Amino acid sequence: MIAPASGRNSVIYVTIIIGYLLTLMALPEWAQSFRPQWVALILIYWCMALPERIGVGVGFLVGLLLDVLTGTLLGQHALGLSVVAYLTIKLHLRVRVMPLRQQVFTIFILLLVERLLALWSTGAAGYPTPSLWYWATPVVGMLLWPWIYILLRDTRRRFHVS
Repeated sequence: MIAPASGRNSVIYVTIIIGYLLTLMALPEWAQSFRPQWVALILIYWCMALPERIGVGVGFLVGLLLDVLTGTLLGQHALGLSVVAYLTIKLHLRVRVMPLRQQVFTIFILLLVERLLALWSTGAAGYPTPSLWYWATPVVGMLLWPWIYILLRDTRRRFHVS
């Protein structure tokens, strides 16, 4: 049985909400630097899978809500996620045909771009420079990408999201 179109759209929103919840989940102090960029990873997947439906505007809105939820500088994540969504849409045809072990490096670059833009915006606002552990997050996201990709791909197929 195929789910109705509105139900298929809600799968995308539910996965993004799960990304928000994972981002807001409490972690011990030592693990804060290793928190993956959950929302960015989920947005990258949906931009690769459905570039005609999930784009720069969705990336901007998702990032703006992430700014509000995390209490960061307003527009910091919105800028980063909209640029990541744009780059993902531009590269999606090339990245989708790569084996997962090669996709990991492209995802790493996209996550680095998001972190660089966040660093730039916080630096422009006069906040202090974070420690080197700030750069551990894209590495963790890169290592998690194969499992996130497989999980979201199976979810998309199960609910016939197209």
